[in-house]
Amino acid sequence: MHKHVDWDEPGTASVQAHYAKDPHHQAEPGSGDILSARLDGLVVRVRVEAHVEATSIGEVVALIDPASGERKKSHGKLELGDTVRLPDDRRAFEPQPGDAAQTQDD
Repeated sequence: MHKHVDWDEPGTASVQAHYAKDPHHQAEPGSGDILSARLDGLVVRVRVEAHVEATSIGEVVALIDPASGERKKSHGKLELGDTVRLPDDRRAFEPQPGDAAQTQDD
């Protein structure tokens, strides 16, 4: 069973928008790939198990506070090990150190 997640909009950190400019890049993830998205400003890493109809299905392998680098075991109803669906349009590049203020504003 997949846990429903209302992912944050990726804003300027959108992976899909970035690679739309590069016709030679295949942005479709494969099994075992690690993808990132944002949830309430946290970075969520997902290990892909399957990719179906522009959505990756996989296990949450990390929950990271970008401001402190702190790793969490849970956030709200989401926990490490949960299976989630991550639409391609919600994938986001991870913020660089010092960019934490942008995670909420993007």
